[in-house]
Amino acid sequence: MGYEAKKRTTALVIHLILIAGSIVMLLPFIWMVLTAFKTKSQAVSVSPFYIFPPDGWHLENFSIVWESYNFAKLYLNTILMIFFRVVCAVMTATMAGYAFGRLRFPFKRLLFAVLLMQMMVPGQIFIIPQYLMVTKLGALNTIFGLVFPGLVTAFGTYLMKQGYQSLPKDLEEAAEIDGCNIGQRFLLVMMPLAKSSMVSLGIFTALFAYKDMMWPMIVSNQLDKTTLAAALARLQGQFGSNYPQIMAGALMAIIPMLILYLVFQKQFVQGIATSGGKL
Repeated sequence: MGYEAKKRTTALVIHLILIAGSIVMLLPFIWMVLTAFKTKSQAVSVSPFYIFPPDGWHLENFSIVWESYNFAKLYLNTILMIFFRVVCAVMTATMAGYAFGRLRFPFKRLLFAVLLMQMMVPGQIFIIPQYLMVTKLGALNTIFGLVFPGLVTAFGTYLMKQGYQSLPKDLEEAAEIDGCNIGQRFLLVMMPLAKSSMVSLGIFTALFAYKDMMWPMIVSNQLDKTTLAAALARLQGQFGSNYPQIMAGALMAIIPMLILYLVFQKQFVQGIATSGGKL
């Protein structure tokens, strides 16, 4: 077998493996969509087993969930939480990342090591201190309470630090020679050049905020004050579950993030390549 034939065979095997992996990952999503249009009896039926609804697509699952759980309010709460978390995370991480990536100051290595340690610790450890702080501030069942853990981000600081370090030093040195102080170099020269890293950080922050379920369930015990992820958890019954309604709610909940990913797919990939992180 020649070199070209081996190359084609290897490429074929790789593509078959990737296609098989894609099918495995898509199956839960396809199953969710199909279940959302079934009745409860069809969803749990084993004999006969229904792949597609035999008597037509049942749209009432969506209307029942939308009205019962006030999805319009949940969308608004989720959008506000994501917006303020993105703004705060990008603002604080951009400044901190510039400091760690381009400036010299005492205990820089020690402080950055502390930052990395915070990334290695499970986030659940900080829930109790954060809850006590939110309680003392009287911010339970508020948008500020939902936003509070995202005011600063260690991951965002690390991502922005990597972005600033990838920029050439000549630009900053030229700006310094022209008489720019630290603030001017940051605002007028370096920050515009780190725009791609800021966009990636904003997208990842939005994704992390969207799928955060535990914190909204803790600080928002009122259904009209919580987010989509926390509301979906409440669709699960204690003694029984209406799986079509749960899947209908999940399908409506993923639409915003699906649109966001399709629009900013390039930035998602670039952010992963820049930071070396994973979702």
